[in-house]
Amino acid sequence: MWCAAICIRFAPPPNPLPTLWEKGSQKGNLNRLPHPILPPSPTAWGKGIGGRGLMLLSVEDLHVHFPLGHGQVVRAVDGVTFAIERGETLGLVGESGCGKSTTGRAILRLIPPTSGRVVFEGQEISGVSPSDMRTLRRRMQMVFQDPFASLSPRMTVGQIVAEPLEIHRLHANRRGREERVGALLESVGLPQAAVRRFAHEFSGGQRQRIGIARALALDPDLIILDEPVSALDISVRAQVVNLLQDIQERSGIAYLFIGHDLSLIRHVAHRVAVMYLGRIVEIAPAHDLYTDPRHPYTRSLLAAVPVPDPARRRERAPLEGDPPSPIDIPSGCRFRTRCPFAQEICARDDPPLLPIEVTGGGAAARPSHRAACHFANTLPVWDASKAADTVIKP
Repeated sequence: MWCAAICIRFAPPPNPLPTLWEKGSQKGNLNRLPHPILPPSPTAWGKGIGGRGLMLLSVEDLHVHFPLGHGQVVRAVDGVTFAIERGETLGLVGESGCGKSTTGRAILRLIPPTSGRVVFEGQEISGVSPSDMRTLRRRMQMVFQDPFASLSPRMTVGQIVAEPLEIHRLHANRRGREERVGALLESVGLPQAAVRRFAHEFSGGQRQRIGIARALALDPDLIILDEPVSALDISVRAQVVNLLQDIQERSGIAYLFIGHDLSLIRHVAHRVAVMYLGRIVEIAPAHDLYTDPRHPYTRSLLAAVPVPDPARRRERAPLEGDPPSPIDIPSGCRFRTRCPFAQEICARDDPPLLPIEVTGGGAAARPSHRAACHFANTLPVWDASKAADTVIKP
């Protein structure tokens, strides 16, 4: 089955947020959906994390479980909470199988969530009807990981990009749709002549640009990017990432950028959430997380980033072993079976995601930096220069 069209936009470079454009008045009658408008819960940590408090998406205690029979359940997502502000990029990182992609698909209801709340601009969407969800998808889109599998081989590029316009009945006349498709292709760096060609006639990077153009067709406020450049070579990755940042700067769109390349996430994200075995174990502004990680798993991920210099090597060995099965999650802290700092309390108590203390500042001094570790405030100081590399002596 070919993936349905879903619109997407990307976030700016990691530091100041771009100027945001108020687009709510341009989005039709979403505010008239027959469901209550709910205030975002403070547990989502949305207001104040990016410094602006312009909440766009709030995910609260999201669970996605898959029953296997015989009493076994795969807990793919097991209590995820975060928020995204307008114009912000939140990076979601972790090992393969930790639940990153499932989280993104559950937000868009491509996979039905087991429990939890998803609030978009104050609108609870977890239980909306399929017809109302279709209306909401005009403002929430997705770019898929595989740029070839997500594009139908039976449709021309023009038909692929025009499909969301036809589904949502925008640009009723053919001429208007053709002009819109041409403008979208031009915005992602493709010639208008591409409308008559098929997806297999393009390179991987060009196919991903087609997917981005399709996601932009409905002018969404949020785009979920599911490892959008992992299947591309390095030079093409840079082009696609720069394109996404340019689009975000022009339109003020927000991104949930899912990936496993920590160097890339550092470049594109304002904040980063680290996921392990279905749950977020650390979330912080990008600069804080990369310079002062407070969860042992985050430190292990950063220690595993390769050094692009044959004369240097890592001082610390990357994390060993595989994560436990999501069918049989360990008691207490789910990372304890691989953690070098694990103690008895880790097997007994599941640590909550709490703010990091600052010496002399109190427990709430850094509410934007949270870690789910009993020893987050007492771990040895992270020396980024030492952890990065050590010169090999001849």
